[in-house]
Amino acid sequence: MSESTDAAADTIPAPRSAPLPLPPTTVPAGPEDGDVTDAMEEAYWSVHDGAAASATVRQVLARLPRITALIGRLAWQADRASTLTAVVCQLASAAMAAFGLIASVGVLQHLFAQGPTPDRVRAAIPQILLVAGFLAARALLEAAVSVAQARVTPKIRTALECEFLSLTAHVRLEAVEDADWHDEVHRANDRGLFYARMIVGQVVSLASAALGLVGTAGVLSVLHPALLPLLLLSVLPVGAAAVHSARARFHSFKRWNALQRRVRVFSWLLLDVDAAAELRSDTAQGALLDEHRRLTVRIADEDTRLGVNSALINLAGRAVGGVGTGITYTALAAMLIAGWLPLAAGAGAVLAIQSGRSSLTQLIEFAHLVYEHALWVDDLLAVQERSRRLLPRTANVRAPEKVKEIAVKDVYFTYPGKDTPALDGVSFTLRAGETVAFVGLNGSGKSTCAKVLAGLYEPQQGSVSWDGIDVREMDAKSVHQQVACVLQDPVRFPFSALSNITAGTGTLTEAEPQRVMTAARAAGADGVIAALPAQWKTLLSKRFKGGQQLSGGQWAKIAVARGLYKAAPLLLLDEPTASMDPPSEHAVYEAVLRGRLRTDQITVLISHRLASVVDCDRILVFDSGRIVESGSHDELMATGGDYAAMFTLQASGYQPGAASAAAEEAGR
Repeated sequence: MSESTDAAADTIPAPRSAPLPLPPTTVPAGPEDGDVTDAMEEAYWSVHDGAAASATVRQVLARLPRITALIGRLAWQADRASTLTAVVCQLASAAMAAFGLIASVGVLQHLFAQGPTPDRVRAAIPQILLVAGFLAARALLEAAVSVAQARVTPKIRTALECEFLSLTAHVRLEAVEDADWHDEVHRANDRGLFYARMIVGQVVSLASAALGLVGTAGVLSVLHPALLPLLLLSVLPVGAAAVHSARARFHSFKRWNALQRRVRVFSWLLLDVDAAAELRSDTAQGALLDEHRRLTVRIADEDTRLGVNSALINLAGRAVGGVGTGITYTALAAMLIAGWLPLAAGAGAVLAIQSGRSSLTQLIEFAHLVYEHALWVDDLLAVQERSRRLLPRTANVRAPEKVKEIAVKDVYFTYPGKDTPALDGVSFTLRAGETVAFVGLNGSGKSTCAKVLAGLYEPQQGSVSWDGIDVREMDAKSVHQQVACVLQDPVRFPFSALSNITAGTGTLTEAEPQRVMTAARAAGADGVIAALPAQWKTLLSKRFKGGQQLSGGQWAKIAVARGLYKAAPLLLLDEPTASMDPPSEHAVYEAVLRGRLRTDQITVLISHRLASVVDCDRILVFDSGRIVESGSHDELMATGGDYAAMFTLQASGYQPGAASAAAEEAGR
């Protein structure tokens, strides 16, 4: 066997303990048997769906007072006058309902005490008018509750959303980069804010049902104390049926969510613009459509089964409720025959019991909704509280608008969950007017060091000082304001071209025209903007009418212009020209590295294209979180170390036949 064959064999991974068998001739694209939701992981935004269905009645009832108090506190903070109006009118409305029932009994007494004669009908007119008055007053009060609710609910949502976004937008970078934090924040944003708006009306309806039930009990106790047990006998079966029905609906909804997520995997692929070209070139649409159809048929069967089960539960509940109502009315008839209760009072009791049944059903329905939706609101408030603990430091000392020297001394930084440090004792000094390049392999610590310089990460050991002052003594926001970062994948703001440049200075609406033009010309963005339909005012997003979509290279020019416009004392360029064409890249480096738009600025360039760092004043070579070489291009080439080997390897790629020899030489 030849030497080259032996070397190739050394690169082949060792065989596994058990050899991989041939694949089967057919394989399912998804679950074939059993529950089609079993293969789905629970989504971060559905963790509380159906929580009320698994909670006991005692758990739900025990938590309702705290939930009501929470919503009341939020409403009071948002609009005290409207909240007070809603509470007072809700109580008055419940009182009107109770008085209306009592007045209705009075009408019945006038009409049926000794038969409905014309005289008794005329005598009952004042009582009828009183009933009508109570009903009208209740309608007005409920309208007042709705108006107050309409005023306070949007204010609660606005206050919560503004505070939530303000907090989460300012938390430290390491929190944002945590996957669990990402899920929590998006869950709070997607569901917490949505249910925070809905839950106010639900609490109002819950209170209305509870007060209605209390009012009904009060009316019955006035008519005859023995009627209270009859109310329980009538409403408890209905309540039990309502609980089972509500839980069945919650379970059904949770399953429906999982089923829809399963089938949307295919619909998303069929509609996704990024997958469109490959789907068509592979003619894979038919296979996806077949699997989509198979799943939708199964989902339809599941929906039918769930619907039938729900109907049977409702039927059983109504049957039990009917038995309870029959017993109630039998007992009521016995009371009438025994003379315990006048006929008019008996008719009033029937009205009260029917009202009580309706109130209890609503109470259970809204109790389940409020219980579950409050979990989402609690999530939202918990994220806000956690965000307050993750905000960057504030201090009276502000970062200077000009800096002569930035000293990095023995800095260590390790990412959460990692054992190997990303920065392992890094030390160097940057001076005003200097351009310094960070180079090295992927994962060597270049970008991490840049983020430490920008104040996005704090050193776990060591220090970063601006003119002798540790940045940890400065207000974090002020440090960020004095650093301009241009990244390889910049943010594509869906705003005007001008706003995309001024955003780096904290404004979307104000600009310094000459300064903008200078930055745009230096970055090559002036030509991009000149070709747009409305030039500076053109919206850079297809989501808007007349909006334009830029290419990756064009966006890179806009991002460089944004960084230059900020005119910060520290400019960090992290692979800023990776998507640019060669002439554009050359123009940017001419402006940034040789044109020196600001002579007192410190410029740090991170690049894998070593030809772009040749003219830098110094080059720092990173390896495994340490700086292993430092010097100018000529000095590093003369030492023949790692930088020289990488540069030679890249340069040989532009010379036919030389790449293999350079690679072999670099590997020695």
